Amino acid sequence: MADGPSQEENGLKSHTIRVGTRKSQLARIQTDSVVQMLQERHPHLCFEIVAMSTTGDRILDTALSKIGEKSLFTKELENALERNEVDLVVHSLKDLPTTLPPGFTIGAVCKRENPHDAVVFHPKYSGKTLDSLPDKSVVGTSSLRRAAQLKRKFPQLEFRDIRGNLNTRLRKLDEKEDFSAIILAAAGLRRMGWDSRIGQILSPADCLYAVGQGALAVEVRAKDQEILELVSILHDTETGLRCIAERAFMKRLEGGCSVPVAVSSMVKDSQLYLTGAVYSLDGAESLQETMQTCLDFPQEDTDGPNDDTQHVGISTKTAPHQAQQAAEKLGMGLAELLLSQGAGQILTVARQLNEAREPA
Repeated sequence: MADGPSQEENGLKSHTIRVGTRKSQLARIQTDSVVQMLQERHPHLCFEIVAMSTTGDRILDTALSKIGEKSLFTKELENALERNEVDLVVHSLKDLPTTLPPGFTIGAVCKRENPHDAVVFHPKYSGKTLDSLPDKSVVGTSSLRRAAQLKRKFPQLEFRDIRGNLNTRLRKLDEKEDFSAIILAAAGLRRMGWDSRIGQILSPADCLYAVGQGALAVEVRAKDQEILELVSILHDTETGLRCIAERAFMKRLEGGCSVPVAVSSMVKDSQLYLTGAVYSLDGAESLQETMQTCLDFPQEDTDGPNDDTQHVGISTKTAPHQAQQAAEKLGMGLAELLLSQGAGQILTVARQLNEAREPA
């Protein structure tokens, strides 16, 4: 086969592919990695990165859970996508609402980095773990999900809000005595090259992670078949199926950053396992269950008409439609099980208490 441009490249060659992203250092690193993968596979195309600030980037003095906006880190990027100012947008998947605006879809979910949470300790507590910190030590986290679980697991510690990008939070930790440790996503620290700052990785027994945590999503216009085809090579099938299940679980619970909802998922021997949990704000009440489903389905013929089916916002032809459907049903089913046990009441109270809290 000749090494000339592919059919879709011929269609796209006349213009530069513009890639939208947030301005933060981590967002740029993540976007650069996606652009590099695309460039390697499409050397005949030109890519331009368009960085912009979002609402979540600008509001740094209020806990995310208090702002009440479901698209804190995505709205401005989606507006640019809608106006054709960019052709695709790279997000942290956990920032994307489970229901996307009309006309948009997630065309690819990249292979997941470590989805677990990590503890970064103040230099004077280097070598410690959360268990071995002095009583009443203050631990910073901007996540209700993390705080609810860790209050339950480590009642001797105090948990307080901390905002800002990764650089800002690490600076607050290192240069002041306000926090003994902070909790961050391991994926972000690793992408920044700060593995050495990770003092402890929290296992699911300590802290289940956020829906979609560790995965990157590429959002595109749903009808833009050329761009959809372009980004489809980035899609990781296993990551996509796990995240479909997680997002379906979140969607059925109507969860978000304003309530403590957590998950853990894995694929083993063609089985998808999903653990999901809900918590009261103080961690005193919780419900947790695990369910599984089979993913062993044949790949369908994709040469027919375009299939616009989305599964909680994700569109891909690289995984069997039946497998994606099974993953979505698994997430919905697990949520229904928890709702039958009283999850709705726990989340309603958590949402009300969060709204009544004093701003950080």
